[in-house]
Amino acid sequence: MFKRLVRFFLALAGLGIGYEISEGLLRLLNFQDFFTFTLTHNQQLFFIGLIMLGCGITLYLLSPKIEKWPAELGEWANTTLQKVPTVEILVGTMGLIIGLLIANLISTPFRMIPVVGIIITVILNIILGYLGLVVAVHKKEEIVSMFSFLKRIGNKEKAKPSDKVQPKVLDTSVIIDGRILDICKTGFIEGDIIIPGFVLKELRHIADSSDTLKRNRGRRGLDILNKMQKELSVKVEINEQDFPEIPEVDLKILKMAQVIGGEVVTNDYNLNKVAEFQGVGVLNINELSNAVKPVVLPGEEMVVQIIKDGKENGQGVAYLDDGTMIVVDGGKKFIGDTLGVIVTSVLQTAAGRMIFAKPGDNIQEKAM
Repeated sequence: MFKRLVRFFLALAGLGIGYEISEGLLRLLNFQDFFTFTLTHNQQLFFIGLIMLGCGITLYLLSPKIEKWPAELGEWANTTLQKVPTVEILVGTMGLIIGLLIANLISTPFRMIPVVGIIITVILNIILGYLGLVVAVHKKEEIVSMFSFLKRIGNKEKAKPSDKVQPKVLDTSVIIDGRILDICKTGFIEGDIIIPGFVLKELRHIADSSDTLKRNRGRRGLDILNKMQKELSVKVEINEQDFPEIPEVDLKILKMAQVIGGEVVTNDYNLNKVAEFQGVGVLNINELSNAVKPVVLPGEEMVVQIIKDGKENGQGVAYLDDGTMIVVDGGKKFIGDTLGVIVTSVLQTAAGRMIFAKPGDNIQEKAM
């Protein structure tokens, strides 16, 4: 019964479409500038009836296929839209509307031309609507940034401290490192934790590697993510937005941070420098680790155990509990012994801090 009703209404729609087409064609035929002949009243009625009947029968015969189009279109739209980020949908819709408005403004003079004016109007709407959609999607980052900038200006005086908290985008290296979990537990990291989908994909790829070391590193990273989702009070979110035009994962991370207005958390020195160059905020775990190490001043005394010889002749190497390297001048002969040393200088490098020392006046105590 439902299918019969659909076919009936499609046939009626075909009749209506046929009537509109026949009226447009008659106006074109009666336009004296192009044609020198006119149809009689009966000929016009026959012409209209013939076009209406043809369109009605055509839509009736095509109704079985037309019935399937809404369901197929709905299924296609549902499947496709699930993969498209919400930002792209909103920006694309805005671009489509602007394109259609421009098309209708431009096509206004052409509407006075019979039939041809309608065709031109339709073509302009299709072309400019499509162009508006494509341009808006390709420029979505700039559009979102522009609106974010205007919003910040409008709310500058009303902004609360909590409004300024930026989400933190984690890169692959800092997840595998694992210290981010303990730092988040202490409460020093504020805002939502964002895990890009392409970073998660890279971790899975590493975890499936044939190399044992890489496989263990990848599995450690996945374990850290599971613990973060279960143990942290802050929101840990997986963002599936991708940037197919950007091949490198590090550059994708920076692009995501720019789009969502966040900061990158990493321990990668090179990524840190590129982020600074692009104006993206960075929280470097290694820099934090160096910053919280105890301050050691030249002339300070400490007791260390010489572990191995150094690069230079006669040098010995020791380590503090936090892993800081101490290079003891003339300490090679005390390898394996616990030695009192005096700090001579401290060198801060990108890789960490190095302490240079010499044996103290009270030479040594044997390690227990």
